[in-house]
Amino acid sequence: MDAKISKRPVVIGLEVHIQLNTKTKLFCPCSTDYIGRTPNSNVCPICLAVPGTLPLLNDSAVALGSRMGLGLYGEIQRYSNFHRKNYFYPDLAKAYQITQYGLTISTGGYLDIEAEGAQKRVRIHHLHLEEDAGKLVHPTEDGRLTGAAYSLVDYNRGGVPLSEIVSEPDMSSPAEARGYVVRLRQLARYLDVSDGEMESGSLRVDANISLSNPDGSLGTRVEIKNMNSLKSLERALEYEISRQNKVLDAGGRIVQETRLWDDAEEVTRSMRNKETASDYRYYPEMDLAPIVITDEQIESFKRSMPELPWEKRERFESAFGLSKEEIAILTEQKELARYYEDMVEAGAPPARAANWVRMEVLRALNELGGDIRSFRVKPGALADLVKKIEAKELSSTIGKDVLDVLARESISLDEAIKRIGAPLGRMTGESLGSLIDKIFADNRDVIDTIRSGEDKKGGKMKFIHGLAMKESRGQADPAEVSAVIAEKLG
Repeated sequence: MDAKISKRPVVIGLEVHIQLNTKTKLFCPCSTDYIGRTPNSNVCPICLAVPGTLPLLNDSAVALGSRMGLGLYGEIQRYSNFHRKNYFYPDLAKAYQITQYGLTISTGGYLDIEAEGAQKRVRIHHLHLEEDAGKLVHPTEDGRLTGAAYSLVDYNRGGVPLSEIVSEPDMSSPAEARGYVVRLRQLARYLDVSDGEMESGSLRVDANISLSNPDGSLGTRVEIKNMNSLKSLERALEYEISRQNKVLDAGGRIVQETRLWDDAEEVTRSMRNKETASDYRYYPEMDLAPIVITDEQIESFKRSMPELPWEKRERFESAFGLSKEEIAILTEQKELARYYEDMVEAGAPPARAANWVRMEVLRALNELGGDIRSFRVKPGALADLVKKIEAKELSSTIGKDVLDVLARESISLDEAIKRIGAPLGRMTGESLGSLIDKIFADNRDVIDTIRSGEDKKGGKMKFIHGLAMKESRGQADPAEVSAVIAEKLG
C-alpha cells in the first residue's frame, strides 16, 4: 500500500547503524576487514569476552563519530560515556553490548532530504557510538528466514565500531525514509566515515513506524529489522502500513513489538515483544573512562571537514551553470565530482565536460564494471580529448572510440588516436570531394535513381549522405557533405 493512500497519517523514525572506517575494532586491535574471512578467525580474547580482559577505546572511532555528528549539524558533547546494554543473544559474546546511553557523542542536528519531488527537513535526536554484534547464520535449503534446524554464529564482525544515528519521527512515507537513508549514506561517503554499503552490512537500518490515532496522538510503535537494501526498506514499510491499517479497520489493536522483514515472502513477521530501556538494565561501563573532547579537538574536527554534497551542489550551479539534474548526477559521488572539476580545471568547457562525464564516463564504467577511483582515463587526458573535439580536430563519434581505447589500455591520448586510425582535423575540400566521388562510383544505381527524380521521399539521398558521414568517420561537417553531394549531382 502506498503511504499516500493510507487511511491514517504515517509516522516513521529511523535508527541507522553506520560501520566506521577504522582499521581496528572499537575496543581491541582486531582488524575490521572481516569480509570473506574464515568464520571466527578475526577475533581475540577481548572481543570474545574472555574473563580478565579489558577494553581499550579506539580514538579513531571517536574522531569519525564526531565528524559525522558535525556533518549532521549536531552539537559535539564535551563529555560522554559508555554503558552496558544487557541482553542475552548468541551473537553477543559478553551477553551485553557496550554502547552509549544518555550521554552520547553528538546531539541534535538535522538532514535535509528530497523525496517525491519535495524537500523536507528530518531532525536528528542524537548520534552515539557502539560495538557491533556477531553474525548469526541460519542454514536453510531455500535461503528463507524460517525452517532452519540450527544456527551458526560468526564473531568476526563482533566489536566493529558503529555510529548509530537516531532520527526524530519526522518521516511520513516509505519514499521519505528511502530519501533520508540515501542522503545519509552520501554524507557518510563524502566525509570518508564509511563506505555505506547496505549489501555488505556497513549500513543497516531499523525502522520505527506507527499510524496516528483519530485525535492526532501517535499510535503504537512497531520496530522493523532485517532490511538490507533500499528496496527492502520501502517494501517493508509499505507492507507494515497496510498491515496496521487492516488490523485497526478490523477493530484490533497494534502490539508494540519488533518485527522481522522476510524479503523472500515480502512480509514482516513478529520477532519479539518490544523491549523498553529498563529491560536492558543499562548501567555505566566501569572498565572504560568517559570520553572527554576538548574545544581544541572540536575546532580541529571542523577544520578537517570537506565540502558537503549539498554545498557542492550550490557551488556547481553558480560556478558552472549546470542544470539540477546534471548536478545531482555529478555530485552523487565525491570522487566523480572531483573528476569533473579536474576536467574543468584542465581546460574543458564546463557544459561539455559535464555531458562527457554523465554520458560517456559513466557508460564506460558500467561496461568495465569499475568505479571512478580506478578509471584509467585521467581527467586531464579526457579534457584534452574534449578540447580536440571543440576545436573540430576530432568528431564526437571518434572521441567516443578514443575514450574506449583509453579506458582499456594504459596509453597516451595521441597513441589512442593513432590506434583507431582517426584522421586529425575536419575532412573538407578536395579530400571530401574525393570521398564522395568514390561513394558515387560504388553506388551508381542509387545515384541514377536520385538523378532520375524517382527519389520522391529522399531516402536514397539520406543513404548517400549517411555513407559519406560513415566513411569520413564523422570528420566531415554534415552541412558541407550535403552541399558537395548536391554540387556533384549537378
